[in-house]
Amino acid sequence: MGEENHTSVAEFIFLGLSQDSQIQILLFILFLIIYLLTVLGNLLIIILIFMDSRLHTPMYFFLRNLSFADLCFSTSIVPQVLVHLLVKNKTISFMGCMTQVIVFLLVGCTECALLAVMSYDRYVAVCKPLHYSTIMTQQVCLQLATGSWASGAVVSLVDTTFTFQLPYQGQNIINHYFCEPPALLKLASADTYRTEMAIFAMGVVILLAPVSLILASYWNIISTVIQMQAGEGRLKAFSTCGSHLIVVVLFYGSGIFTYMRPNSKTIKERDKMISVFYTVVTPMLNPIIYSLRNKDVKGALRKLAGRKSFSQRR
Repeated sequence: MGEENHTSVAEFIFLGLSQDSQIQILLFILFLIIYLLTVLGNLLIIILIFMDSRLHTPMYFFLRNLSFADLCFSTSIVPQVLVHLLVKNKTISFMGCMTQVIVFLLVGCTECALLAVMSYDRYVAVCKPLHYSTIMTQQVCLQLATGSWASGAVVSLVDTTFTFQLPYQGQNIINHYFCEPPALLKLASADTYRTEMAIFAMGVVILLAPVSLILASYWNIISTVIQMQAGEGRLKAFSTCGSHLIVVVLFYGSGIFTYMRPNSKTIKERDKMISVFYTVVTPMLNPIIYSLRNKDVKGALRKLAGRKSFSQRR
């Protein structure tokens, strides 16, 4: 290789999603619309659950946590992507990159745990309705939510520590649109095997374990629903389970594809498009799928709109 640059990297340069200026403008418009929908949808859920006492139940307590995680998740990545779609110089400082990885992994991994907790909550509600109030007590809900955030923090700490203890010297061009461990490892100036193994182990804990719990919960829910007499109730339950499973497949499937396969030395365009699913698309879909289709949330929204129009008439 001849002379090698041994100075540590001070900043990283992103290649982004596309080099074509027209495609960049189209992506900017698309991502801006998605980001605004994400922020509005998740903020609306948080406000509605806070204001309407009928929504002070375990399910909505977890949904409020999920909406907050989605807000942070999307905001840690999308605003920077929007700026980079408009400028030529797509750079981020070394510390900025590390901060993005910490925040993105913290809230992203917390979301993985929260979705599993929410599927367990639905399992208890459908399969053990008579014991629901004794199983899902306020204390249990608080412990499950705290455990979700704690697991996100642990995985973030492990992945970030292993990723940034590697030396980054000379090469600083990331073929990606944000700082993410699998993309960063391709630039490391040392052997990445130990880091890859640590990331894989954390993937088993925060991706494979939750998705297994979710699939087991929904399998039991569907088995219980099949035995229901009422056709309408059965259809509604299948519709709800189906929409939830679509989000699960998109979120966990794309996450598992990125974090749980051998790390090649190059990032393909396909890899970048797949990461768009869990960084951009699912934070927008979650409030729609889990909340805004729900009659309780629709009722709370009408109540809030009625209260506003009443105060305006006065």
